Amino acid sequence: MKFTVADLLDQLPAQEALPLTKLEKALGISQKAEKQQLQIGLDGLSRLGLLEVSEAGVARREDPELIAARLRCSSKGFCFALREDGGEDIYIRDHQLNHAWNGDRVLVKVTREGGRRRSPEGGVQCVLERHTTSLLAKVEQQDERLVATPLDDRLLTAVELPAGDAAHLDCEQASVVEVLVDRYPVGQFAPQGHVARSLPVNGGEEADLDLLLTKHRLHSRPQPPRATLKTLAAKERIDLTAQATLLLEPWSGKEAPALPALSIEERDGGWTLWVHTPAIAERFSAGSTLDTWLRNQADAYCTGNQWLPLLSPALAKASSFKVGEVQEALSVALELGADGSLEHYRFSRSQINPVAAVGLEALNALAERKPKSRTVPAALKGLKEQLGLLEQLIAVTCLLRQRRQAAGSLDLNLPLPAIDSLGDLAVPGPDSALAGWLVSLEPHHPLALMREAVLLADQALGQHLATLELPAIYATNALADPSDLNDVARAALALDIPLELSEEGNASAAELAAAFAGTDRSRALQQQLQAILKPIQLSTSPGPHALAGLLEEGAALAPWCCPTLHYADLWNQQLLVLLLTEGKDRPSVRHKTTVDLASDACHGAIDWPLLAPSQLTPYLEVQEHGLVQRLNGRRRFLSELQADLLAMLQARQAEPLVGQVLPGVISGVQSYGFFVEVPPSQVEGLVHVSSLKDDWYEYRSRQNRLVGRKNRRTYMLGDQVQVEIQKVDALRHQIDLAVVLPDGYESDTADSYPQNQDQNQDQNQDHDDIDPFAPIAVLSEV
Repeated sequence: MKFTVADLLDQLPAQEALPLTKLEKALGISQKAEKQQLQIGLDGLSRLGLLEVSEAGVARREDPELIAARLRCSSKGFCFALREDGGEDIYIRDHQLNHAWNGDRVLVKVTREGGRRRSPEGGVQCVLERHTTSLLAKVEQQDERLVATPLDDRLLTAVELPAGDAAHLDCEQASVVEVLVDRYPVGQFAPQGHVARSLPVNGGEEADLDLLLTKHRLHSRPQPPRATLKTLAAKERIDLTAQATLLLEPWSGKEAPALPALSIEERDGGWTLWVHTPAIAERFSAGSTLDTWLRNQADAYCTGNQWLPLLSPALAKASSFKVGEVQEALSVALELGADGSLEHYRFSRSQINPVAAVGLEALNALAERKPKSRTVPAALKGLKEQLGLLEQLIAVTCLLRQRRQAAGSLDLNLPLPAIDSLGDLAVPGPDSALAGWLVSLEPHHPLALMREAVLLADQALGQHLATLELPAIYATNALADPSDLNDVARAALALDIPLELSEEGNASAAELAAAFAGTDRSRALQQQLQAILKPIQLSTSPGPHALAGLLEEGAALAPWCCPTLHYADLWNQQLLVLLLTEGKDRPSVRHKTTVDLASDACHGAIDWPLLAPSQLTPYLEVQEHGLVQRLNGRRRFLSELQADLLAMLQARQAEPLVGQVLPGVISGVQSYGFFVEVPPSQVEGLVHVSSLKDDWYEYRSRQNRLVGRKNRRTYMLGDQVQVEIQKVDALRHQIDLAVVLPDGYESDTADSYPQNQDQNQDQNQDHDDIDPFAPIAVLSEV
């Protein structure tokens, strides 16, 4: 079908019936066969009670018992449904999946309420949207059937292939295949598909990238539609070309997206910090074919030394900033007090002329330069006139960072490993789009400067659009759950890490991070902390943003400074441009006094409609049709892609080390074994309890350790151990390790104890303990 169940439901208004002809048009259905498929879908959804078909058309029915969620499955056959509304995740047993696969968007009904240390249980009622349309697999002959066995063992079924695909049988396992799914499982019928092509397993870096892009279905992205971009008139813009504006260049990959430009001016009692973003939203119409294409793209993807850009080539070329060239921008002037507080702001459509580009090499040279030195390092020769501006920018952004951290925001010292192939992925973006924490950077790093300015500019627009009640997309970031924080605190106390707790016995994430920073187990404890931090979510309503230090009532942050990276920023740019160009600055033309809609000075002074309903309705309708949910889904996809790329590169780094004994640090302890991080690539592998032959080991979850019953030997979080790399599976990202006991330690108890096994039979446990890549893990906890 050309549409999914989610597409169909998204087209139906909440309050009234939609005529069938209009629904067909909205779904792009014109052929007779397609109309028959739609009718079958409508009949099935009617039986489920999701909609009602009448002479007036098709109406959506709301059933509070049906919960929209995304499936996250394990290789053991049980899954959790991650609710889109942020509620408690729902445990799904294998017989309640109803043919849904890992990653599918589904509707779930709760069948058993949760209790203490037990998640609620439920069953899948309907698959809204299939996540897997193609997959990587190995072709196998099973009796009379030719099947494709997915490499991802969270997909719990084989796909039947036609007999002609037997040509792809590979006894030497030197290749895998891309399989396109032709039919999903229905009733007693297995899924069917066909082989699209073979891909080599050990074909080098480019072949690995092809494998990765194929796995995530990014190897054949749709081409942008033909579109004529609008010409932006200079007379309608504020001329800022005389301003000393700097381009910060942290990335060097092919097709790396353009980033905001910065400038700063000193004023009485503080500074004015300028953030200039590429004027992209003005160059095409909202709701146009180009806008729809960009919405479907959703994000730019970094794959190491090259990017899969969000923008079309023509749009990127027209809007990018270049040194010495006048270019259109959307700008904000942030008026800061002497303590770095945001006092006022004003947005504008502008023209800028960047005077210099500044990279990490130049900023490193500036940081190493002695005060009052008369010599200028070679890396700074071209920036001699801008050195004072740079020093001022570094000082002010340091002040902003201190204020953010004082408000509870987290910077963790968890950089990605130094692997050349990571390229731009090793340099965090300026917009903190995914995680609820920031990577610690030197104060003079280009991204350290940019992200403080971007967070503040996003805060200003969020406050502005929320106050004016415009349909913005907000970024929200909830605080970590207190019980999760207490678990991390208990783990630290068990490791004799001194903590100062509040009178209630609780510790904040910032307090824990500060306590961990100076210890010899800092990295392992920070990893435990970052694992419980809440990710950033997009929402149609403003809300707290812990990462930006915005926790007070009425907090709002609307991303808009990185429209080359995310469609959410483009959306908010569109609203800003609409406000600046079409907003009514007075009740009627008879009124002589106007308000400045571009600044915070207008707050509280407007009691008339800023925009006509016809101008706002298209935005409201798109939001009602699930835009934010889809963008959040694409962000999860982006996070998975980046994690997959890192894991594959680390596994490739580990392959030449098979058989070697290396030092490592225990990064996680579970009932089925412990994980060890091995430098320098920080590759993480599993030491399974079954390989510990010297004793019977008990798992003590509150202490994050395994303890031998007889010899009392312990393995706990942050311990340094010697391990042998035994096996590496780069495709599945599995690294098998074995502990090497210290010299002189002899095990005379190896035959005295039964083989260590998992000690828990209940699979309904916290799904954060699930490791889909554990080779022999029984995934549960005492």
